[in-house]
Amino acid sequence: MTIQHMTRATLAATLIASFSHVALADMTPAEVQVPDGNTVALETVGVGAITYMCEAKEDGTMGWVFKGPHAALNDSEGTQVGSYYGPPATWEALDGSKITGTQLAVAPNGDGNIPLQLVEANPAEGEGAMSGVSYIQRLNTQGGVAPDVACDEGHEGATAVVTYQADYIFWTAN
Repeated sequence: MTIQHMTRATLAATLIASFSHVALADMTPAEVQVPDGNTVALETVGVGAITYMCEAKEDGTMGWVFKGPHAALNDSEGTQVGSYYGPPATWEALDGSKITGTQLAVAPNGDGNIPLQLVEANPAEGEGAMSGVSYIQRLNTQGGVAPDVACDEGHEGATAVVTYQADYIFWTAN
């Protein structure tokens, strides 16, 4: 990445971060918006990787199959406050509290990016930052899609680890 690209990326990140929740909600596709009656409890940036494996898919064709994520959840200062891993998809705070959830909706976010996502949280395990979380939004995704490399019988069992980044917004009921 050149300095010019890094400067543009930094500028873009700064501009995005400066939007209010109301402005961001207006830009978020309807299918992944959190229902009224919920408030942002925690905002994080997930930085990590997604693992895919070359194997036979349900339709019998060979392809890259999602195996799971592993990411650090960082606060706005870049300090790690938790982890995201799976399966099953689990968000765990450094205090030990953790949640899983059920995907409600996804929305595309451009070529090369995993989709935006809305998840309804299951009750938290343990007391702490994840207690009372009702929804998790995955927004501003960058990267993370299955690799665009050969996956055929000659590559069966091969794994690919793809980097990604996404904002994970945790909501609680009012």
